[in-house]
Amino acid sequence: MDEQRGPGPTHWWRYGPPWWNRPAGAPETRTARMPWRSTALITVFVLVGSHFAAHGQPHREALDTTGRVLLLVASLLLLWRHRHPAAVAFGTAAAVLVYTGAGYPYGPVFLTVAVACFSAAVAGHRRAAWTALGLLWAGHALIALWLYRRLPPAGDRGASIGQEIVVATWVLVVVAVAELARVRREQWARERADRAQAAQRRADEERLRIARELHDVLAHSISVINVQASMGLALLDSDPEQARSALTTIRAASKEALGEVRQVLDTLRAPGAAPRAPAPGLDRLPELVEQAAAAGLTVEVEGEPPRLTPGADLAAFRIVQEALTNVVRHSGSRHARVRLERDGDQLRLRVDDDGPATGADAGGSGNGLAGMRERAAALGGTIEAGPRPDGGFRVLAVLPLHTREDQ
Repeated sequence: MDEQRGPGPTHWWRYGPPWWNRPAGAPETRTARMPWRSTALITVFVLVGSHFAAHGQPHREALDTTGRVLLLVASLLLLWRHRHPAAVAFGTAAAVLVYTGAGYPYGPVFLTVAVACFSAAVAGHRRAAWTALGLLWAGHALIALWLYRRLPPAGDRGASIGQEIVVATWVLVVVAVAELARVRREQWARERADRAQAAQRRADEERLRIARELHDVLAHSISVINVQASMGLALLDSDPEQARSALTTIRAASKEALGEVRQVLDTLRAPGAAPRAPAPGLDRLPELVEQAAAAGLTVEVEGEPPRLTPGADLAAFRIVQEALTNVVRHSGSRHARVRLERDGDQLRLRVDDDGPATGADAGGSGNGLAGMRERAAALGGTIEAGPRPDGGFRVLAVLPLHTREDQ
């Protein structure tokens, strides 16, 4: 209801009237708003403080309409300190210099210059901020040490060098505080950028991991289903029992694929939640052999898998799964060999087939082999895949038994 009625008095007090902060018809955004509230507070403080300061400085010129206008100009310029910080820094310095040159009482008017130059320095306009402060101090020193005889008030006495050194000290304090704020602001900006980049990198790595998992699960299962479906169609009339066996294999393979895909997708719905089933590892190598046999591929396994960390165990399982899937899809051989061998603190995993290659992607340029290499590289291992000199195809993976993340 409040949005329908439009901005109320509280909104005006904080940000000013809508017509003040943006052109007509432009959308109202937070970045377009001026510092209305802080400027109003500074303006009231400067006007009231200068009024009381005038009573304590009877030797200065009385605070008349011209003096109050100069105070208003110096204060209201702060409304634009975020949009035009350099111009506001010079504008406030000029207004205050005219104010002091006219002989009006000293007071909180110098706060306007400090705020303007502080904002300019923090926004990155350091040269403009320090130039404006330097010009104001130089002009004040020129008036206080030399021009005071020719400027009002009549009979004014000049300032001493010591007083100008005190003023210069306050200028340096403003410079130091502004520089400290600028450095902290830049540091916070860098930290925010680093956190955003780290979050983006983690998201990219997670998307890549999920893509690899889905590819490995679906490519293997669909290859088995495709082979069994072709066999079932061919034997549907001549050998119904064998066709029934093929359909049974299809049902088991599709059920397993659905379960693994659901497990991967669960990580998307509930990030950080524990998986419902343990990640597959080399202990499920017999299941891969059975699935390959159902697809018409005989697999011989040599060696026993050593004890691996969960990450290396999953990577080794997926590499064997993808290598056997490629044999089914791209090789004319119906026989493959899987050899597991421990070499010091590494696992040497080799998958061979006798060929010949039957697919256009058998040379190792597909997404499957790229996923193998990414899995191995993520653990600090390597993958070599290519034709053997005596024919066939070989995949050789070297994986560390212990990764730095698991130590």
